[in-house]
Amino acid sequence: MTQRSRQVPAVIAPAGHGRIAEAILDFVSHVPDSTVADSTDPAGAARRLARRAARRAALTAGSLALPPGPLGWLTLLPELLAIWKIQAQMVSDIAAAYGRHATLGREQMLWCLFRHTTAQAFRDLVVRMGDRLVFRQASYGVVERIAKQVGIKLTRRTLGSGVSRWLPVIGALGVGAYAHYDTGQVARTAIAMFEGEFTFEDAGAASRADGRVARQSPAD
Repeated sequence: MTQRSRQVPAVIAPAGHGRIAEAILDFVSHVPDSTVADSTDPAGAARRLARRAARRAALTAGSLALPPGPLGWLTLLPELLAIWKIQAQMVSDIAAAYGRHATLGREQMLWCLFRHTTAQAFRDLVVRMGDRLVFRQASYGVVERIAKQVGIKLTRRTLGSGVSRWLPVIGALGVGAYAHYDTGQVARTAIAMFEGEFTFEDAGAASRADGRVARQSPAD
């Protein structure tokens, strides 16, 4: 069955941003649809989805890391985009397994994909109140700032992994192993979020409780 993407408010990157930050800003404007059914054992289904996605990510990253030397450097950004696509679909499928796909928006996708990269970047987007996560509706400036900080972290990591392109076989194994680990981290963040409680704060007046789309009017 063909899968489509659900369009959420787009973020357009201004000129001058790093290529990775630009890619993040464009990428999170789409939340993938899912054909996964609501599961009676969502935790088990989520773990299976995570294992499958981690294997795909490892194979994809390892394959893209095979070209040696300068050709390998050209695959760095395509590798990131390919891994994000696999991870975003995994997050979408995990949300569907928990019966909470309707609550998955740009803010939650950002959190799941990049929280493990730099948690500090999310201080203006997510607040933890006890066991509950409170997501603020992300303005352009907030998403831009997160993308820049994540971009810096990923650029440093990508430059380091780029050296492995000069050792195509050994390097590809290492790149694949890291993609497997990284996808596992994304899965853990997603599972923890959907197993727990989260609310959505809209300008301090509207909320979405327990991940359910249910807006409340401002108090008089």
